[in-house]
Amino acid sequence: MSDQHDPAGHDDLHEQTLSSEFVYDGRVVNLYLDTVRLPNGKTARRELIRHPGAVAIVPVDAEGSVILVRQFRYAAGRVLWEVPAGTLEPDEDPNVCAHRELQEEIGHKAGKLERLGGIFVAPGYTSEFIHLYLATDLSESRLEGDSDEFIQVERFSWREVLRKIRSGEIEDGKSISSLFLARDYLTRDRD
Repeated sequence: MSDQHDPAGHDDLHEQTLSSEFVYDGRVVNLYLDTVRLPNGKTARRELIRHPGAVAIVPVDAEGSVILVRQFRYAAGRVLWEVPAGTLEPDEDPNVCAHRELQEEIGHKAGKLERLGGIFVAPGYTSEFIHLYLATDLSESRLEGDSDEFIQVERFSWREVLRKIRSGEIEDGKSISSLFLARDYLTRDRD
């Protein structure tokens, strides 16, 4: 089935915003309740969390080890293994954010930063888009981290990382996505 044609006869799948009610202004997210016109002309309500976007970085050191961070995530209710990541400041370039987050979270600067792509976190209810990167040619360079973050840093071989994903030890979506993209980037044939 082609994504170019809607079998119900609605070739234009876009929803038109009719009204937007601001509900909550948070430190990281804002909540809106929108009314939209559907492709069939009917209306519906949409709860929308607006988010400035973020970055996630797969740091690989000179020995080929992947550097992961371990931290308690309140929404998940447990400690998770993740790649370093962070939220974009208003109008911040994702590359600048990626460099800063590496220094804050793992104490390293990237000599080479490659964009791997990006993902929408949960497009059914949030605008959050995460830019995914591979960082190599690392050198020590620490920036002071956020005062509300408590992070442990550890290095793993690719074999250990893949085992952690398969066993469910790594459950974070941005980390799994970026790790698989980085692994593909590092192992594919260069034409």
